[in-house]
Amino acid sequence: MMNEESTSSTNSVSKCFTRLSQTYQTLLDKWTPHTKVRWVVAGLLVFCFLLRIFLKQGWYIVTYALGIYHLNLFIAFLTPKIDPALDLDDDQGPELPTRSNEEFRPFIRRLPEFKFWYAITKSTIIGTICTFFDVFNVPVFWPILVMYFITLFCITMKRQIKHMIKYKYLPFTHNKPRYQRVETK
Repeated sequence: MMNEESTSSTNSVSKCFTRLSQTYQTLLDKWTPHTKVRWVVAGLLVFCFLLRIFLKQGWYIVTYALGIYHLNLFIAFLTPKIDPALDLDDDQGPELPTRSNEEFRPFIRRLPEFKFWYAITKSTIIGTICTFFDVFNVPVFWPILVMYFITLFCITMKRQIKHMIKYKYLPFTHNKPRYQRVETK
């Protein structure tokens, strides 16, 4: 009899988590086509996080870790899924066009836009939650962290831009060029 009750409660808990997961996924699916709104919400979350850090004057380690994580996400967003520097064999996978007369191939990102948004949103919420606990408020001299982050950002972006120039790809092209139809008389 005790075994039936524990199985029943485990089953109901499992059903509850399954239903919660399905509701969460439905909410994410509804957000998917609204790119601009998603990014505005993510920007507001980051702004609220930074405002909280500014007003409370603490949690600089959390802010630094969040900044480094967002930088890594941004680099993955800018990088092609198949890195041309590592693609030594011409027969493996798609290639990026290197001449203007080659066929247009869309840029496939290592980190797709939706996953990029989702990771930024989730990490910002987690970072905000961390600011409610004093254990994460480690005393540091924050100007050093800011200078280190700026230096790291500049070095990383310089390397990424050099990679983009060397392998001739632009991660922000969206559409295949369309030519207008010429009417003949």
